[in-house]
Amino acid sequence: MREIKAADISAAVAQMCMSANTKLPDDVRRKFEEGYKNETTEAGKEIFRQLLENADLSFETKLPLCQDCGLAIFYVEMGEDVFVKGGVNQAITEGMVTGYKDGFLRKSSCDPLTRKNTGDNTPAIIHIDMVPGDRLKISYMAKGGGSENMSRVTMLSPSQGWEGIKKFVVNRVAEAGPNPCPPIILGVGIGGTFEYAPKIAKQALLRKLDDTHPDPKVAAMEAELLEAVNKLGIGPMGLGGSYTCLAVKIALAPCHIASLPLAVNVQCHSARHEEVEF
Repeated sequence: MREIKAADISAAVAQMCMSANTKLPDDVRRKFEEGYKNETTEAGKEIFRQLLENADLSFETKLPLCQDCGLAIFYVEMGEDVFVKGGVNQAITEGMVTGYKDGFLRKSSCDPLTRKNTGDNTPAIIHIDMVPGDRLKISYMAKGGGSENMSRVTMLSPSQGWEGIKKFVVNRVAEAGPNPCPPIILGVGIGGTFEYAPKIAKQALLRKLDDTHPDPKVAAMEAELLEAVNKLGIGPMGLGGSYTCLAVKIALAPCHIASLPLAVNVQCHSARHEEVEF
């Protein structure tokens, strides 16, 4: 059994929260540069220029990439031979609170009915998967409200198949329009159950934008959806253009013979995430 100190986890999580909110991931930046070079409209090119300038200013000044620093989402792979005195949930939560406080990051968590702010961005949203071994991997995502509000989950009929899935995803982006601050990234969860499809859809957003799914069939599905969504012409910030979406990432899970769960998690252009491994 390997013990990992809670204080070490908290310190790493605090640093992740501050760093991710001020440094655009390299893969996202490369997509911005590609968009600036290849976007077909002048308005779209100008948006990409501004996004790149914003990223530079954020990194230089250590001010957030976006005023909406989001709810703090954590995906944890915890080895079965790992022990954290005091609990990994508590260690992550304490680190998140410190990171949002010391990084001067906006606290956006509130009571769903009274709308009273919790004051420290708690609770952290933590998903833990137990895995073999003695390693601990924590992936952090800052999820803003504008894009999250455009996300949807539905239960399709199995007979609707791929065409039904494609129709729902494309219609979701069309209905969302400029609201999620495009160019967006789409996480698509297919299968599982009503609550599991959204989990894997959001988790899929942690993949690199320029990676290729290891299953050629799924990779082809991602490419087909990306092409269909970009044909909508919504463009950067909804001003028109060929870059409505930067990437589509699909996650699959077995489901009940009578069901076809489908979740679409929409991510804005400010895709802020980091990971740490112990």
